[in-house]
Amino acid sequence: MLTRIFGQNPSERELQRVVAALESDDLIIYPTDSVYAFGCSVRSARAIERLRRLKGKDEFALVFADLAQAAEFCRIDNAAFRILRRNLPGPFTFVLPASSLVPDKTLGRRKTIGVRIPAHPVARAIVGALRCPLVTASVREDSEETEYMTDPELIHERYGREVAWVVDGGAGDLVPTSVVDLSGPEPEILREGKGELN
Repeated sequence: MLTRIFGQNPSERELQRVVAALESDDLIIYPTDSVYAFGCSVRSARAIERLRRLKGKDEFALVFADLAQAAEFCRIDNAAFRILRRNLPGPFTFVLPASSLVPDKTLGRRKTIGVRIPAHPVARAIVGALRCPLVTASVREDSEETEYMTDPELIHERYGREVAWVVDGGAGDLVPTSVVDLSGPEPEILREGKGELN
């Protein structure tokens, strides 16, 4: 189903419908400050498995409401914390060492996890109402090589049967997040994207 949630004064009723789906092991598609993304609750092994099959991959990022929540799921040293604080919320995925709270199904063979705190009020409202992170992956036309999808109605046409809700937050972006690895001794930019590191 397709629902519209506005960034300013998001509808509590619509938010609760989306959260209820996430708590019932469903997938959603929602807007971020870069591209539209699939999301499911980090607590739902069934939904994570469905997302793995749908995307054909087993490495995902986590979307958090704030840095305090992120610190529960990954190890953040002082240097990394300063970088995160300067750049988040924003269109970045920061790679950090995962804590034992991150489900193995989310990590694949890695010991690190991508951390997202989008500067999009709808994304943060969903995570805040869910009270746990979203496991997330970007929405593309078909495979990982195809274009990102930007129109929520076309996204609904393509993926409406695969997910409980497509959350319309307006037109999406074609530029993905910048990916920065903070798991080593020095920050390493793995992908140049929308965010410029401060």
